[in-house]
Amino acid sequence: MIGQALTDLWSGFSVALAPHNLMWSFFGVLVGNLVGVLPGLGALSAIAMLMPLTFVMHPVPATMMLAGIFYGTIYGGAIGAILLNLPCHPPHAVTCIDGYPMTKQGRGGVALGITMIASFFAASIGIILMIFFSPVLVALAFKFGPADLFAIMLLGLVAGSTMSGGTPIKGVAMTLLGMLCGFCGTDVSTGSMRFTFGFPDLADGVGLVAISMGLFGVADFIVNVNRASFVAGGATVRLRDMRPTRKDLKESFMPMLRGTAIGSLFGAMPGTGPTVTTFIAYALEKRLSKTPERFGQGMIAGVASPEASAHAKTQVDFIPTMCLGIPGDAVMALIMGALIIQGVAPGPQLITTHPDLFWGLVASFWIGNVLLVILNVPLISVWVRLLQVPYRYLYPSALFFIAVGVLSTHNSLFQVYEVLAFGLFGALLLTLRLPVTPILLGFVLGPMVEENFRRAMQLSHGDLTIFLSRPISATFVVLCFALIVFQLWPKRQFQAFNEGVDA
Repeated sequence: MIGQALTDLWSGFSVALAPHNLMWSFFGVLVGNLVGVLPGLGALSAIAMLMPLTFVMHPVPATMMLAGIFYGTIYGGAIGAILLNLPCHPPHAVTCIDGYPMTKQGRGGVALGITMIASFFAASIGIILMIFFSPVLVALAFKFGPADLFAIMLLGLVAGSTMSGGTPIKGVAMTLLGMLCGFCGTDVSTGSMRFTFGFPDLADGVGLVAISMGLFGVADFIVNVNRASFVAGGATVRLRDMRPTRKDLKESFMPMLRGTAIGSLFGAMPGTGPTVTTFIAYALEKRLSKTPERFGQGMIAGVASPEASAHAKTQVDFIPTMCLGIPGDAVMALIMGALIIQGVAPGPQLITTHPDLFWGLVASFWIGNVLLVILNVPLISVWVRLLQVPYRYLYPSALFFIAVGVLSTHNSLFQVYEVLAFGLFGALLLTLRLPVTPILLGFVLGPMVEENFRRAMQLSHGDLTIFLSRPISATFVVLCFALIVFQLWPKRQFQAFNEGVDA
């Protein structure tokens, strides 16, 4: 098994190092690095805006580019957090706590150097886990029937809706809304039109590009357009400033290991984003430290562990997405949707049906992470200067590219109107502090859950016990109930405590 995995990885490098694929991988990590530095933008916005470009590309370079944007943003986000105390993205809010104090002490370069080392180390561990754990899931692929696939995807929906942030009921409501959007269009089994409201343009369903660009691109621009612009200071970092000492490496080694372990664990759990991972990693380091009072004053462990956890989480996220068809978060759901549009079905049989895509993608992870390390050293000062550009100049150009990208997809103005409608609706949801991520998760997984449920019902002649009689499906159904109980138990316990106090 190990020998075969290494052989497949070697063939993957031949795919990833092909000039055409390498160019798109480089483009992805460069764009991701830039987007990671700029506040307000993120992997979701960048992938949504560039998704129409993938329609005229081969699936292999298209997936490499989208993946490069994803983990490239995690690299770039640490720069503003450490040098400017500017958490451009939620996962890096924890990095600001000790990263910026290190900058004020004149050790911002060391913090960035440790961040790069921790990021590359954690990403490498995540890639190794993907190499050796993915074939194990493939070996079980032929044991998965419709009932098993339904239970697995149901777990993804429950996890994504109840662990998306905020109250679980809000996440569940948004997931159901996303499923309704996914059900829109022509029913495959009966040929009848569902939820189209008389619009012939909705016969093929709501476009993934429209819903993703509207909810994660336009909506974010509408909400943030009137905010005050941040003007960056004169933060500069030279190459020699980024070299950590032996003491720095010694102090950050164990935090890197623990952060990588936490990120790898949470990467295998659908519905948990990198923000949760970084906060848990930081809290663990503070709990284990002999000098917890020094956290917040420039502790290098407070930088190494969260950054390692974020990068490990990002890489391991691809295991359930590619091998089980369960996206761990909204970015994974978007990448999964892009693959489906390309005619590639993520799931247990992806490795056997598209080995060039899977192993080429795995090899591109290492190549992309090396490119990011090389890029970040000379471009840090450039990225910092970009923060001086007022936000009011950035969003009109982004909106223009969104409109052109959507219009060029199917040459349909109706999809542009779809983007506008979802953008306004997404802005309303963000204003009301309702999570929009579960909508995309429900949109992608909903039709697949329905399809496998129907198949299971046809095979069992309408007997619902099929989901409990098969070991695999029964296990995941039990996990779904356990997750629901886990989310509701603290609330009930708190209510019982209040009733006892009142009595």
